[in-house]
Amino acid sequence: MQNHFPLWKNILVLIVFIIGTVYSLPILYGDDPSVQISPVREGKLDTIQSNKIESMIKTSGVAVKAFEVNDKHILARFNNTDDQLKVSDLLRDSLGNEFTVSLNLAPTTPAWLQALGAKAMYLGLDLRGGVHFLLEVDMDAAVKQAEERYNDDVRLSLRNEKIRYQSVAKDNGYIKVTLSSIEDKPALMAVLNKDFRTLDVTEPEAQEQVWLKMSEKEVREIKKFAVAQNMTTLRNRVNELGVAEPVIQQQGENRIVVQLPGVQDTARAKEILGTTATLEYRLVDVEHDVQNAVAGRVPVGSRLYYDKSGSPVLLDRRIIVTGDQIVDASSGMDQDGRPSVSITLNGIGAAKMGKLTQVSVGKPMAVVFIEYKNETKIINGEKIRQKEKVEKVISVATIQGVFSKRFQTTGLDSPQEARNLALLLRAGALAAPVDIVEERTVGPSLGQDNINKGMLSFVVGFVLVVLFMAVYYRLFGLIANFALAFNVVIVVAILSMLQATLTLPGIAGIILTVGMSVDANVLIFERIKEELKNGITPQASIFIGYDKAFATILDSHFTNLVVAVVLFAYGTGSVKGFAVTLIIGILSSMFTAITGTRMVINWIYGNRSVEKLSI
Repeated sequence: MQNHFPLWKNILVLIVFIIGTVYSLPILYGDDPSVQISPVREGKLDTIQSNKIESMIKTSGVAVKAFEVNDKHILARFNNTDDQLKVSDLLRDSLGNEFTVSLNLAPTTPAWLQALGAKAMYLGLDLRGGVHFLLEVDMDAAVKQAEERYNDDVRLSLRNEKIRYQSVAKDNGYIKVTLSSIEDKPALMAVLNKDFRTLDVTEPEAQEQVWLKMSEKEVREIKKFAVAQNMTTLRNRVNELGVAEPVIQQQGENRIVVQLPGVQDTARAKEILGTTATLEYRLVDVEHDVQNAVAGRVPVGSRLYYDKSGSPVLLDRRIIVTGDQIVDASSGMDQDGRPSVSITLNGIGAAKMGKLTQVSVGKPMAVVFIEYKNETKIINGEKIRQKEKVEKVISVATIQGVFSKRFQTTGLDSPQEARNLALLLRAGALAAPVDIVEERTVGPSLGQDNINKGMLSFVVGFVLVVLFMAVYYRLFGLIANFALAFNVVIVVAILSMLQATLTLPGIAGIILTVGMSVDANVLIFERIKEELKNGITPQASIFIGYDKAFATILDSHFTNLVVAVVLFAYGTGSVKGFAVTLIIGILSSMFTAITGTRMVINWIYGNRSVEKLSI
């Protein structure tokens, strides 16, 4: 029979329809305004702490919709944002700096859908509300930091090679080395050719001096790295806010755009984005008693630190390498199956680490995390923001052999801690300071207004298309309307499965898909009507209509697809969101308009003799 699908094709269409329906359902469920409370230090949230926090929330007089408690955090759901903000302020004032209190919008998707992996798509800044920051990276500070590192490295190399010098100092972009004797100049040049090839060397009239300066190429690379490293750092820091799909992208040479959908607490976001941090590797001082240092008798050449559990650690004052000399870090297991982190250093850091480990095998080495945080404290009844320097030892491991560029850090408690440390080493430090030069807030009312207008335009367009098809094409029009709805379901399901972010231009892409999805059916139905006018039988008209219109449909959809792909390739931000929904809509409309409608028409007309079609 001409108008008959094999069983496998019918089953395929039905499976796609069922999967699409299931994975598009989460969009029908909204979000609850929520407050998430997590301990600042790594570790589990014990029962006593959980009960205390729950009691504080319940006694605040606010109606709590639900509590979700696990060993990592507490999530309290509320009926409205006013209750959410009231509880978050109460908890921040009461809990201090030991806990992170974050505003969140928790999905209400049923457990059975979550078990299937069905999640609602994310909403963008224009639909959900949030904050928009424009940050400027201090390029001059990045270059100055590099000059300071070179200054210290040159001085250290001269000492190691026992080259006598009067001074090594920065001056107007140059590192000026003044030797004690001109006879040491050949030795100095040998050191520069060996360890500092990237520096431009100038020999002034004073023969005992050598001036060093970074090349223009290296300066450009430092600036480029500073922006890239800061973007990576910021991307991981916003996770503390519980933000889904934050937008962090470079704008120009020295600016970074940060968009945080759903964030209602601008001050909290600014505190996290503005924090600067760095890492240092130091040897552990095993020659002196740490308890004497705790009592106030810290040895000369050592410093007292504390680890993440609060235990004292005595470290050497000399810094081996810092976090900005780490070019890569990844977590894994060592040869004994213990959690570890593999570190890769740049050339300068590798040289320094190699020289130290040659004489330090068997000694413990520590990783120190140093962070400058903006803390909000209550002083005399007023909230005052203060900068606080936080220094803690995050890892201590024994040097098991000589290494330089690549090595492993062991002594970690769990694979999760190894992953966290690797992440911290890759992106724990801002390569250069950042300043917030622009700040905009998109409130929930504006976001809801956009949603209402976007949905209204979608409903009006959908209803008009449905009415036209039903009136003009009768039963065939109703079948086309089924395919139209099926197409929207598939688009929503794919966006949800991809966990894509839907923005207002994305809604425009779906609306455009509504019109395009019936375009194919119009071509098919008009061809069927022409064949019927020419005296062809209904069954043959259906077959010819689908067969002959396919080439035209493929051509029109392909040209639209090319445009959408170009938009995706060259567009940014909202344009890309529009292109993504358009691409998905074009592909799904080909499937629904041709295969989906043909299956239903085959069910109705394919197995019986008919004299007239309802078209």
